[in-house]
Amino acid sequence: MKKIIELKNINKTFDGLTVLDNINLDIYDNEFLTLLGPSGCGKTTTLRIIGGFETPDSGDVIFMGDRINDVPPHKRNVNTVFQRYALFPHLNVYENIAFPLREKKVDRDEIDQKVREMLNLVALNGFERRSVTSLSGGQQQRVAIARALISRPKVLLLDEPLAALDLKLRKDMQQELKNIQKATGITFIFVTHDQEEALSMSDTVVVMSQGRIQQIGTPVDIYNEPQNAFVADFIGESNIVDGVMLDDRKVAFSGHVFNCVDFGFEKKEPVDVVVRPEDVDIVSEDKGMLKGVVTSVTFLGVHYEIIVDINGFKWMIQTTDFVDVDEHIGLYIEPDAIHIMKKSEYSGMFGDYSSFSNELDELNDAESESAE
Repeated sequence: MKKIIELKNINKTFDGLTVLDNINLDIYDNEFLTLLGPSGCGKTTTLRIIGGFETPDSGDVIFMGDRINDVPPHKRNVNTVFQRYALFPHLNVYENIAFPLREKKVDRDEIDQKVREMLNLVALNGFERRSVTSLSGGQQQRVAIARALISRPKVLLLDEPLAALDLKLRKDMQQELKNIQKATGITFIFVTHDQEEALSMSDTVVVMSQGRIQQIGTPVDIYNEPQNAFVADFIGESNIVDGVMLDDRKVAFSGHVFNCVDFGFEKKEPVDVVVRPEDVDIVSEDKGMLKGVVTSVTFLGVHYEIIVDINGFKWMIQTTDFVDVDEHIGLYIEPDAIHIMKKSEYSGMFGDYSSFSNELDELNDAESESAE
């Protein structure tokens, strides 16, 4: 694939606080790329630098081979859909979509043809004369996307455009956005803090934390092969425990030696071990590789979410098998369910579900005190 955008050694500070720390990222033609991370991780600042709304303190923004650090937003072949859509309330749907072409003094017949194409693309045929203030949030978003796409930018930036929508509409729009991206062949750069959104829509996910890129990969790679404890915890639920690599494909953790599929670590190297909750089998206590007591059971419709205390460390298990609180159970873990990661600055910060129980205990204590 052809490279469209290169971010090279991008740094940015606000009021002495580092917001972006040496960001390097390549973005390709016809790619749906998502910048994913918690609030304050630097994802929106990265998007704004690509769009020209912010200038990096150092580093280069390369667009199709040309350095564009000082090129203003309106001269970049890039358009943006903001979270609040920024539609013109005094213009109807047709005129909102037509606005960029009218600004460029495009011929009336060409404008009409392209507006009709956009209305068809975003499934708003018949809405031409409607006031945008009378539309639902999802319909307003479609108008904003059509307006951004009508001038055929090379890249479309989307800054959390689904955040204001309700859950069902949000899921519908996720699929629509992906379909629109495929239909147009335009590179989409999408910002979100929603892990499920990123995994379901993207060709490439860029996970960010504290102004740095933690991992770049496909949704499958990011989920199955996280590079550190932050990524493992942020992308879905994860049990993350301290371990020691004894040899290639052999690791010790939680008092037991396990076969695994990872290799290339030093002998006796301390590591972080990730086991996803859905990859653990509940067995009888005598057949378990690990043994523990159930401290909490939550029914979530498709499965149960079970917290198990194993030597003081709280594991999360997701299973369709019911077990009861205070039941003693065994856990069985297949070699390919175990993922080994290098120790990092995030080691020891994630992966123990004791916080769930502690928070509930504190709330219960507070309620008891107030009742007294």
